[in-house]
Amino acid sequence: MTPRVRFAPSPTGPLHIGGVRTALFNYLFARRHGGTMVLRIEDTDSQRFVPGAEDYINESLAWLGITIDEGVREGGPYGPYKQSERRDIYREHVKQLLDAGRAYIAFDTPEELEAARQATPNFQYDASTRGRMRNSLTLGDEETRRLIDAGEKYVVRFLVEPGRDVTVDDMVRGLVTINSSILDDKVLYKSADDLPTYHLANIVDDHLMKITHVIRGEEWLPSAPLHVLLYEAFGWTDTMPRFVHLPLLLKPDGKGKLSKRDGDRLGFPVFPLEWHDPKSGDISSGYREKGYLPEAVVNFLALLGWNPGDDSEIMSIDELTSKFDFARCSKAGAKFDYEKGRWFNHKYIQALPAEKLTELFKDVLAKNGVDTAAFSDEYIGRAAEMVKERINFPAELWDQARFFFVAPDSYDPKAVKKRWSEQTPAIMDELIGELNKLPETLPADVAEPAILGWIADKGYHLGNVMNAFRLAVVGECKGPHMFAITELMGRDEVERRIRRAVSEIKLAE
Repeated sequence: MTPRVRFAPSPTGPLHIGGVRTALFNYLFARRHGGTMVLRIEDTDSQRFVPGAEDYINESLAWLGITIDEGVREGGPYGPYKQSERRDIYREHVKQLLDAGRAYIAFDTPEELEAARQATPNFQYDASTRGRMRNSLTLGDEETRRLIDAGEKYVVRFLVEPGRDVTVDDMVRGLVTINSSILDDKVLYKSADDLPTYHLANIVDDHLMKITHVIRGEEWLPSAPLHVLLYEAFGWTDTMPRFVHLPLLLKPDGKGKLSKRDGDRLGFPVFPLEWHDPKSGDISSGYREKGYLPEAVVNFLALLGWNPGDDSEIMSIDELTSKFDFARCSKAGAKFDYEKGRWFNHKYIQALPAEKLTELFKDVLAKNGVDTAAFSDEYIGRAAEMVKERINFPAELWDQARFFFVAPDSYDPKAVKKRWSEQTPAIMDELIGELNKLPETLPADVAEPAILGWIADKGYHLGNVMNAFRLAVVGECKGPHMFAITELMGRDEVERRIRRAVSEIKLAE
């Protein structure tokens, strides 16, 4: 069977990183087996709808390279792919359940439901309580019709018969059996907004869109038995999809599910893109804006709750696809190791083609006020290449390589105290003379032996001279190999910086 899978988020806010992983696992499974990836927007909760959330979902998936075959934007043979546009379809199926006696109409007000909860510990609307509530089972057909005609708001509830063992065949967890007596009569439809709830809409849509595998988070596992019963009620057991309930993403420390609060507390994003809340105005950080590469995020997320069966860690999306198998999914929750996410980003930055790294650095330079037109792409790329081992994110290129573009206007006081003495200016003048004996481009393989030979011949302290040299050129005693720096800058710029340091650095009295 060629898989048809669906990712079905609700546009109630930004897409959580746990939802991104669910989308990714759907995508990897579909691509592994030559199947179809459907994006369905489940916008039936009109009270929680957030403007901009649907566009955010689409942009997030596109940034990550999770391509969609059928959806609101892409179209397809089983649309509409937005649930708010499928009202007529749901009404028809609600009527089908009512006519078959598999559902009933309930008029209980919020106040009446609250009174029932107060009167009955652990109250739920089920076979043991429905007989004393205000619904079509207790009121009869005539009164039910009168109330509907009078405009009274109502819901349609699924009639769950108690005492049945319901088995869910899950590709990660195996056979999961629960007794129907613990299920409540879930609301399937609300007349107030003429929309179904998740439980009805997703079953109807999965069936009509010919979804073969329902891959979703572990939090939806308790609803799976109800969904099995709904498939039976509609007579669709032959087309019931396989269920896959993925392990939860857990907090990096402590117990419980990963939340935005954890990200705020520990300094990592939990959303793929930056999110601007249209109601509160709050801004939440995103992986893209933090400088994560999409390939790194995909690789990191794929290994949360799944393993390839070998020691592989760095894998492209195509490699992940070729190895993906739910047999290697964990049942236990996966700790969200955000430090590992940074490590993945570091590795992917190291592997970037030179042109891509150059373009990323040009963006960083421009944001820091550097006129990138004043430097060649070769110069910018070589500077980035020299420091890339030291960074996890592109923005860090500025801290590591700014001295290539902006001459120091101050000097590390600790380095000055340790490496700069009364004799240093004279030695630096001598160094300029030695540099002027070399080719203007200061090739490292020529400059290094020449300068080190001069230091040895003069009997100078190697560490003091070279650190003073670095301090003058860089502004501090750190950075890449000194003669790689001077080769890129060239003799004229190096000489200017040494003369400036000699003029500017003053020893404490």
